[in-house]
This record gives sequence, structure tokens and C-alpha cells, in this order.
Amino acid sequence: MADAAWKGSGTIGRAPLFGLRAAVLIAVLGFWHLGGRLGFLDPFFFATPIDVIARTWTDLGTVDIYRHLWITTIETLLAFAIGTIGGIAVGFWLGLAPLASLVFDPYIKAANALPRVVLAPIFALWLGLGIWSKVALGVSLVFFIVFFNVYQGIKEVSPVVLANARMLGASRRQLLRAVYLPSALSWVFSSLHTAVGFALVGAVVGEYLGSAAGLGYRIHQAEGVFDTVGVFSGMLILTIFVILVDAGVSFVENRFLVWRPDAGGRPDAA
Repeated sequence: MADAAWKGSGTIGRAPLFGLRAAVLIAVLGFWHLGGRLGFLDPFFFATPIDVIARTWTDLGTVDIYRHLWITTIETLLAFAIGTIGGIAVGFWLGLAPLASLVFDPYIKAANALPRVVLAPIFALWLGLGIWSKVALGVSLVFFIVFFNVYQGIKEVSPVVLANARMLGASRRQLLRAVYLPSALSWVFSSLHTAVGFALVGAVVGEYLGSAAGLGYRIHQAEGVFDTVGVFSGMLILTIFVILVDAGVSFVENRFLVWRPDAGGRPDAA
């Protein structure tokens, strides 16, 4: 999505854009570092960027961090996959079935209104303290994000395109493949960028509330001994992880949506 905006802007090259992004990061880290040096940010509560980076570098050189990262990765990917598949399936079903949509609409809205953190202890009670309670919490977050986007994508199909396709004799299966699916794909991938983060949130929050492994567990342990550097280091590792997964989603999106025009009206390069 950011790359598409860059392609359509036509006002700045890759190198200047990279420089501006680096300048923002340097400014934030510089303010954080100077705040600790000058005393208006207490290092006990805020740590320092140098200490956080040093701890992260040290942790990444140990085997233990990868064991925790692997567990969080499995939980995140399972929650992401199950929530996405479920959201797409239900979104298509209700988008193409007006009567079912009217029947289930209040129940879906009520379920979406539930605060997910409240469900975490219930999932732990039902599924235990293993990975599946974390996966269930992640699925409860991802499902609704994907569902509402897919549902909206189905509803946004042009009536003119539908009428023309039916006039040409398109069957229901052909309409689904050639009209509804392309219309929904942009909405699906738009939701996946958000869903990745929420899948990770579900896994980490579940680990934080009750677990014996995972990055959420490590952050909770660091908080328990007032290790601020450890907390920020865990958050930095989580950030890097989300960026890498989101980059993977962007790669798949660009492969599937090569036909999509950019803001300037030209097709994206494959």
C-alpha cells in the first residue's frame, strides 16, 4: 500500500524517501537518547536506545530467544491463517446470501463488540495454557477484520459489471471467479496488513496472561523484575518480526494484484 502511494506520487525518488524515513528514525532515537542524558526521561522507566539495541543484539546471539520466537511465530501464523480463511469464507457467504446476512447481522456485530482481552482467560480455561488458547485469541481478532473487508468488497461490486456478465450468460461460478473474487481481493489484502499485527497481538497477549514460553512470556518476565531494557528489547524484536511478516504479505499481494492500476493509472510492474 505504501509502495503504491510512492509509485503514484511521482514527486520523490526511492533514495530521498529512504533518507526521510531514516531521518525520522534518527530523530526519534536522538530525542530518546538525549532525554535520558538530560534527565527528563528517567532511564529506569524508559531505558536508553543504546541499551535496548545492545540487549537485542545480545539476545539475538543466543539460542533461547529463537525458541521463544518460534513459539510466537507458530501461534501468530496459525491465528492469521485460520482467522483469514474463516473471515474470507463467511464474508463471501453472507455477501452473496442477503437473507443469511440479515439474520446473522446482529449476532456478528455483538460478537465483534466483545472486548477480546476478556476472552483470553476463557480460552485458557477451555483450551489450556498451550498454544491453542493463544491461537484462539488471535483468531477472534483476525476473523472480524478480514470478514468485514471481504463482505464490503462483495457489496462494492459494480451492478453494471454484474448485469453485463449475466447478459453474456455467465454462471454463478463464473461470476464468483471473474467478478466477485477480483473485486474482493483488494479488500482482502488491505485487511491482511492489519490482520498480521492483530494475530501477533493475540499471541503475545495470550502469552502475557498465561504461558511458559514465547515473546509475550519474556516481556512479562522482564516486567516482573523491573527490567525496562528487557521489555523494550522484546518490543523491538516483536516490531522487527511484524515488519518481516508484513513484507511477506506485500510480496504476495503484489504477485496476486499485478493487474491493479496505481494512482497514476498505470498497471503496477510485476
